[in-house]
Amino acid sequence: MSEKIVLEDIKPYEHLFTSVPAFLLERMAKRKSNLVKKFESPVRSRLNSLNEHQRNKLHVVLNSEISELQKIMDEAYKKTNKKQYKVLANPKYKEFIEYNLDELKKMI
Repeated sequence: MSEKIVLEDIKPYEHLFTSVPAFLLERMAKRKSNLVKKFESPVRSRLNSLNEHQRNKLHVVLNSEISELQKIMDEAYKKTNKKQYKVLANPKYKEFIEYNLDELKKMI
């Protein structure tokens, strides 16, 4: 699958990125918290309710380079000025994103 994730793909999920205050998200990113494990039950429930199109998009995300995902987060920050996107776009939190995506892969 050569499909790529673009900004429009994350818009329907903006509430997931912005429901946690930016300062708290940054604290979790600094600690490299395992959010997938922490919220395992809701994550599993959400995974079970995905339609085929959403599963395909998830597959694309899980197989994307973290730097590409962070570029999208940076673009989202520039368009929305939501600080949570700025946190996720920060290259020093690459390991946090990678770790949580790896945990999500294990769950699938």
